[in-house]
Amino acid sequence: MSTAILTGPPVAGAPLEGDLRSLGFDVRVAADAAGVAAELAAVPAGERVALVDPRFVGHLHSLRLALTDPRFPAAAVPGALTARPEARAALARAVAATAPTDTARDGLPDRVAAALEDDADAPAVHRPELGTLVAAVPAGEAEREEARRAVAAVDEEAVRLRSAVKSRDGFFTTFFISPYSRYIARWCARRGLTPNQVTTASLLTALIAAACAATGTRGGFVAAGVLLIASFVLDCADGQLARYALKYSTLGAWLDATFDRAKEYAYYAGLALGAARGGDDVWALALGAMVLQTCRHVVDFSFNEASHYEGEGTAGGAGPTAALSGRLDSVGWTVWARRMIVLPIGERWALIALLTALTTPRTTFVVLLAGCAVAACYTTAGRVLRSLARRGRRTDRAARALADLADSGPLAGALAAALKGVRLPAPAVPALALLGSAALPAAALWTPVGSPWPVLAAAVHALLAALAVARPLKGALDWLVPPLFRAAEYTTILVLAARSGTDGALPAAFGLVAAVAYHHYDTVYRIRGGTGAPPHWLVRAIGGHEGRALAVTAAAALWAGSQGFTIALAVLAGALALTVLAESVRFWVSSQAPAVHDETGEPA
Repeated sequence: MSTAILTGPPVAGAPLEGDLRSLGFDVRVAADAAGVAAELAAVPAGERVALVDPRFVGHLHSLRLALTDPRFPAAAVPGALTARPEARAALARAVAATAPTDTARDGLPDRVAAALEDDADAPAVHRPELGTLVAAVPAGEAEREEARRAVAAVDEEAVRLRSAVKSRDGFFTTFFISPYSRYIARWCARRGLTPNQVTTASLLTALIAAACAATGTRGGFVAAGVLLIASFVLDCADGQLARYALKYSTLGAWLDATFDRAKEYAYYAGLALGAARGGDDVWALALGAMVLQTCRHVVDFSFNEASHYEGEGTAGGAGPTAALSGRLDSVGWTVWARRMIVLPIGERWALIALLTALTTPRTTFVVLLAGCAVAACYTTAGRVLRSLARRGRRTDRAARALADLADSGPLAGALAAALKGVRLPAPAVPALALLGSAALPAAALWTPVGSPWPVLAAAVHALLAALAVARPLKGALDWLVPPLFRAAEYTTILVLAARSGTDGALPAAFGLVAAVAYHHYDTVYRIRGGTGAPPHWLVRAIGGHEGRALAVTAAAALWAGSQGFTIALAVLAGALALTVLAESVRFWVSSQAPAVHDETGEPA
């Protein structure tokens, strides 16, 4: 339940009360600030409260944007202000501090909003971008009539549909999906469907696509490609529905983020199973595609979390790379070209669907790996150049996020504590991480199968990893440390399984990497939600990246060439999956984290 308090008698003939009730508000009336304070005290503490000037004239969607978006503790447009339960105390202070004045021009909600913004202890007041939408508090009848004409001149529904689409989606999504997926989102909204239901439908469609691919027949491959695109249409529609109806939720943000990865990696497994039915073993390629794609995401996450610097002058990009990017933005076609080069999810899934329908799973994976490798080199090189040109000191929050993303277990943690007194120059940190991360898969690749050398390399990797994280990760290139650790762990599992020659080792390794990758994605979205990384007990229980590397290399040395290695991988995968999924589901279902949705552009 939500309560709206009109800060004065309703204006005769105005539809405001009906509009507020249509948005789910119980409407009350208060004559002045004292009356508002009394009404506030009477509203239960767990309810959202809105203050609305009875003279308000504007679009219903303007009120919807200001008063019903669940992502912000406080929000306002001219003539209307809302506060969620966590901002109620600050709202009460602001009302109490608002002196009675002539309200002919400056209504009570606007003055309270200004007082909230001046309160250092109050949550930030979100002011949604209205664009052509109208939200006004006219002082007289002439201004009221002018505001009404402005409202009539704008097609509110067209604006609402346009704003349901992200402003920076990829080329394929912008021109081949969003022109009609927004109408699917509206259809769902009018039938009371929630974004989470559409997200679940997208997952089920992708799983059916994976099952079709697993048949290994040409008809199955064609159906799989069509269904994968259908799943992506629904994937776009769920976010557009959330923006259209402002139905954001913490659980929805988590489902949207994790289901995308589950859909894509399940589809890889389906293709590998389908190829096996035709006598072609492409499990190594499927696992390689998952490893490369996950490492790309970790590069994105790590760089973004590291982009918080102390001081005002260091927040933006600097140097010739940023300058060149700015110049290219002025040439329209280069914007789309650069969005396509990074192979975001729309372009990538379209490529996978087309190749699945027309070629073979092996061709699909080879082209996908080549495209993702080019995208990874392009994005990583640009970010390295930006980081080297940047000046300033990274914040403690950024360093803490990078340490959490590093996923160091008890062994690396103990070694790091013992090595805290060792002073290393800043460039040595990513160099040590690179050295250890390269030595581990190299030993797995170039030493005899079953030899103890990979175990020794894993121990060296643990020592170098501990040295790298022994001090806060505040160097220019320290954001490379988490993706280097991910690449070392995932690639080592891939190489050892591929070289073992054991039936089922690669599918078991696929399951193990999928379970570990889920844990790493879960860590990212907890940090984004402002709740911090998963609990320390969980990281210790699953060993950290160095502990898992030691376990897998030891299993390869003990059971090389036998089913024991496959069994060890499968048991480790099952134990990790059960542990991280159980804790993750418990957290997200009960979490009070804010609903963080990516509005900046299409993810990779």
